[in-house]
Amino acid sequence: MHKQMQLDLAFAALADPTRRAILARLAAGAATVTELAKPFGLRQPTISKHLRVLEEAGLIRQGRDAQRRPRNLVVGGPLKDVDTWLRPFREQWEGRFNNLDSYLKQINKKHTREEPNHAQQRRHKDERRS
Repeated sequence: MHKQMQLDLAFAALADPTRRAILARLAAGAATVTELAKPFGLRQPTISKHLRVLEEAGLIRQGRDAQRRPRNLVVGGPLKDVDTWLRPFREQWEGRFNNLDSYLKQINKKHTREEPNHAQQRRHKDERRS
């Protein structure tokens, strides 16, 4: 499948809060349809539709464990593609936060140096009032 199309499917799948919660649950380990449906109070056909969207996007896969068919999170794959797509934005945000942090440290340092001077000025002003 074309990378852009795969990325579109991943973002479409991630757009739904129930599917994001399912992925978060699967990050902790494999789970059956029943286990995945329970926290949402959803019926099996509804949760199955969500799982199908996640499977078609390549975010999860169905395993086989005797009679059970647990779902597993796919490590790498589309989530890695999403992370790669987000990287330039993350780097820009981190750069801005680093600049803000440096600016705030500079302001704090300047404020700390000026503070004793302000305290002296206040004392001097108070002495003149007396």
